[in-house]
Amino acid sequence: MLIPCPQCGPRDIREFTCKGHETHMKRPAPDAPPTAWDDHLHNRDNPAGPTRELWYHGAGCGAWLVVSRNTVTHAIAGATLAREGAR
Repeated sequence: MLIPCPQCGPRDIREFTCKGHETHMKRPAPDAPPTAWDDHLHNRDNPAGPTRELWYHGAGCGAWLVVSRNTVTHAIAGATLAREGAR
């Protein structure tokens, strides 16, 4: 399986580490109630189908990517730099 790194081009998946769903980047406000932090840290959806995940290119350029991937077929539709996706 290849991930299209925006900086390096298509690279083998073994160069990357999956860090979970992209919602991991959307942290609650510092003064959010404990229930919001508990939900952010411990509760995750486990979608079957298209999803967006946060991946780290640790054996490459060191970029954080948001990868669009189908969790059923493992087909990758694309990837963007996480810093661009957070805008």
